[in-house]
Amino acid sequence: MGEKQAVMEGFAFNGSVRVEARDTRLTSNAGAVLFREAMERTGLLGSLTKKLQDPRDPKLVTHPLSELLATRLSLLALGHRDQDDSDSFRADAALKLAVSTRRGTSPFDHEPDELGRVPHNPDVPHGLASQPTLSRLMAMLAEDDNRGVLRDELLTTSARVRRSENGGRRQQTVTVDVDALPIRVEGQQPGSEYNGGYHQRMYHPLVATIGSGGEIVDLILREGTAHCAEGGLEFITGLVERLESELCVVAAVRVDAGMPEDKLLSALEERRTPYVARVKNNAALDRLAEPLLKRPPGRRPNEERVWFHEMTYAAKSWSRERRVVLVVLDRPGELYLHHFWLITNWSAEQITGEALLEHYRTRGCAEGYMGELMNVLQPALSSSPRSATNPCDSFEINEATLLLNALAYNVMDLLRRMMETSTKEGWSVKRVRERALRVAGRFTLHARRVVLSLDRAAARYWRWLMGQLSLMPVLNPD
Repeated sequence: MGEKQAVMEGFAFNGSVRVEARDTRLTSNAGAVLFREAMERTGLLGSLTKKLQDPRDPKLVTHPLSELLATRLSLLALGHRDQDDSDSFRADAALKLAVSTRRGTSPFDHEPDELGRVPHNPDVPHGLASQPTLSRLMAMLAEDDNRGVLRDELLTTSARVRRSENGGRRQQTVTVDVDALPIRVEGQQPGSEYNGGYHQRMYHPLVATIGSGGEIVDLILREGTAHCAEGGLEFITGLVERLESELCVVAAVRVDAGMPEDKLLSALEERRTPYVARVKNNAALDRLAEPLLKRPPGRRPNEERVWFHEMTYAAKSWSRERRVVLVVLDRPGELYLHHFWLITNWSAEQITGEALLEHYRTRGCAEGYMGELMNVLQPALSSSPRSATNPCDSFEINEATLLLNALAYNVMDLLRRMMETSTKEGWSVKRVRERALRVAGRFTLHARRVVLSLDRAAARYWRWLMGQLSLMPVLNPD
């Protein structure tokens, strides 16, 4: 340890600066250790390892499945979205420690000691799995059964965490937001299409998030030209059943204007699932609204005014009349009034128009969470067909990649909520990564212990997060 090699010297701005490379356990990914602890507490790795099918011969396995999953998830959380990043960080001390299934100092067994001697142990990998190994992992996860496991685990882990926070009981009510998410792609990936509405080549997956927390509880990848409501009936009804089985007593649904269709609304009404959605304006609705789009006499105040009008309405494609609420907005400085419609199966006695609008507007938080998934993790759905005879395999790999991104996001979102609890202020997933995960550290081995040294600024955030994580028991997989 400690052998040094000059990299650069003689800087024009300061000639005393000299850059050296040393075999010290320095890292810029110290947060991988914290991220692994969060995964361990939620039971995510144990659950996936138990349920996923690994067709490899155990006698020929160098990297266990749990280590491969921990590697891929940790790299995604730290912002290293490309699989070949594992080659660049193969010797990174934090990542080697964080993904390893071995305890003590054994993750560093292949490193030279103070005398330069390197211990040999053929059963212990030298570092992170290589890019080809991770590519084979993604091919394995792309199998139908394994993709189903990844998808189910989104809700299963969230339910496990929320029940733990609620004394082992299901929550009384939860609102789930469902929306279509555009994901731009570069290239001609199978299933991606040019979408004229977004003016880009893309995939168009359906994503469901918990409105009060932000975690993603379900996700399916769809072709780029898929309509917002395509597959929504099966997606939403199946999700509601699972939510009420694992996470809450009553699940409410909140969707945007592109989703409401008679089959979906009728199915939710039949099972008495509360819902609220925005309805696209059309000529019939505009005629209903026209007599009500008038300002009262008097001077306009310098603040927004809102009026609510209760009605029942039945579109030609609907099987029955439904409660709709006309929301009229009078915004300062604007000549014309704005209006839109909300539809719900809650009665006016259960929830007023004003409360319904407030409930619907919190849907903006869900859009923010989906935006963080795209802006922070930036899912790289770039898999190309491995053979001309099976062009669809890359679509399945891209779906598995997106599911892994969602699982990594959920763990980061848990850390975000913990930071908000500790600091009593708002946090974003991006801020958690920058302040607590992508931080520098140095590892030392002493007295059979691994010591991680952090900068004081980062250590403050770690104390807050470890304080919250220590209150969460290690949740065993179901």
